[in-house]
This record gives sequence, structure tokens and C-alpha cells, in this order.
Amino acid sequence: MGFLRQDCGSFTEAFRSASFVSGLEMARILVVEDEVKLRNALTSGLTEQGYEVVAVDDGQAGLAMASDGAFDCLLMDLMLPGCDGLEIVRTLRSAGDQTPMLILTARGEIEDRVLGLDSGADDYISKPFSWAELLARIRV
Repeated sequence: MGFLRQDCGSFTEAFRSASFVSGLEMARILVVEDEVKLRNALTSGLTEQGYEVVAVDDGQAGLAMASDGAFDCLLMDLMLPGCDGLEIVRTLRSAGDQTPMLILTARGEIEDRVLGLDSGADDYISKPFSWAELLARIRV
């Protein structure tokens, strides 16, 4: 899997070994990711940990779901068909949405991270990423 750092162990090991803060097990997470393998891995792993996961594969669907649904966390890629992750973040923030938004993307340059955070994202993780780190960031 190209999105998982080699030094992090397997997907299943990382999710099984993670300890979650009490009360967050049933958090509802929207995953907006067009890469099928990553979207499926995130959905499976987060569901296995007790999260309720809704996953979509394009920016327009992600924006619509985020606008209509009550989510505890949004986890999204930047480069999406329909509209990109930054557009989703900006649109939701301008509407007053305070849902925690985490960008998970291959664009890892400092300028990209700063732009994402300045656009309103709460956090930014570059691919490849550590499952343990992703889980820690979701817990916060």
C-alpha cells in the first residue's frame, strides 16, 4: 500500500493496538477520498475501531454530505474530482461549520501544508502516513 509508511507495521496491527479516548468510539467520520484502496482501508479500519464511517469518492459528494450530515470529523484528500479538498474546507468554514477537518494528501510541501491550514483545516497529514499518527490526530 503506497499510502502507508513501511516502518509502521500492518494496517490491522496499527488499528488493533490503538487505544481510544473514552466516549469517541461512536464518533461519526466522513471520509472523502478518490483512491479506492485507501478509501476502503480507512473505512474498514475506522469501522473496526468503532467509528461510524461514511465514505465518498469525489469532492461534490463530500461537500454535500458534510453540509447535510452531522459528522464529528471530516477526513479528506486535496486532489479530488468535482471539487478539491481546499474548496470543501473553505465552503464549510465560510458557512460557519466548525467540524474538525483533517486533510490527508500526497501534497506534502510546506507551502501546501500552510495553505491547507490557512484555508481552515484543523490538521494536515502527508501520504505516506503512519496509521498510529492518523489515529492520534483523529482522537484529538
